Amino acid sequence: MTRPKFALVTGLCGQGGIGEALVMEYKRLSFHAIATVLPHESSHHLSQAGITCLPLDVTVEDSISELKFKVQEITGGYLHILVNCAGIAYTMTAIDTDVTSVQRMFDVNVFGPMRMVHHFHDMIIKGSGTIVNIGSIGGTIPFVYGC
Repeated sequence: MTRPKFALVTGLCGQGGIGEALVMEYKRLSFHAIATVLPHESSHHLSQAGITCLPLDVTVEDSISELKFKVQEITGGYLHILVNCAGIAYTMTAIDTDVTSVQRMFDVNVFGPMRMVHHFHDMIIKGSGTIVNIGSIGGTIPFVYGC
């Protein structure tokens, strides 16, 4: 009997978006799809679609540790796909830029995926899996108020 495949996608919020499209596609491809949402976000529509939903804040080490424990229970320690899709944007003029907001953006967009890989790499290796990091070209294309 073949072992089920597991996909973990971070950063789902509200309805729609890349993360939701990915978990739905993984489910369609017969993966056990696991979605993460911020603790205050609704995930009822995903649960109704048969997606396992777990709370996560990629900026909080304890949140990632708790997620890993729950994912290990579900998967038996194997993870075949980790998609780091959590991300936020901050757009402001250079003179009005709030350093704290930019630090938060880096904490989510840069250090969040690093934390996830650090915590889940052993499960990815065990499952001969793949890590996918979703990003933006926003940092390479100049635009108004894009400091």
